[in-house]
Amino acid sequence: MKLPPADSELGKLMAMLPRQGRVEWIGLRPKREVAMDAVTQVIAQTGAGLVGDRYSGGSGERGITLIQAEHLPVIAALSGHDAVAPATLRRNLVVSGLPLVALKGRRFRIGEVVLEGTDDCDPCSRMEAALGAGGYNAMRGHGGLCARILDGGTIHLGDAVVALQD
Repeated sequence: MKLPPADSELGKLMAMLPRQGRVEWIGLRPKREVAMDAVTQVIAQTGAGLVGDRYSGGSGERGITLIQAEHLPVIAALSGHDAVAPATLRRNLVVSGLPLVALKGRRFRIGEVVLEGTDDCDPCSRMEAALGAGGYNAMRGHGGLCARILDGGTIHLGDAVVALQD
């Protein structure tokens, strides 16, 4: 995604992230169609993914997936549930406190790890089985963000999520 010039009005607005976020949950998908493993920390490998996740070693564009904590109640409401557990949605990190969409096309830091938001993390057809009829549509626009790992390291629960200036 190409960002507008930094000195334009839109560029200034898009760069305005006065608060940092926080990692609220970490999960790994060891294999396709098996339950996720909730962990308190994970090693992020540059250009590869998360150690222990089935996508580790892939193309790197989807090295890590993130979802907005504030969207979980929305997805629950739209799919007819009182609540939705993070593992149900199969994203690696649940992040609160800043809008993930603002990190698309930008570099950001989680703890010691530097990432770049690459694309929306659209829902897959498995959300119908996970959330029930309409689950796919309940997640549309709320699926989160895919990111590439630029500088690896360890991500911990509670780590700050901070947009970097380019």
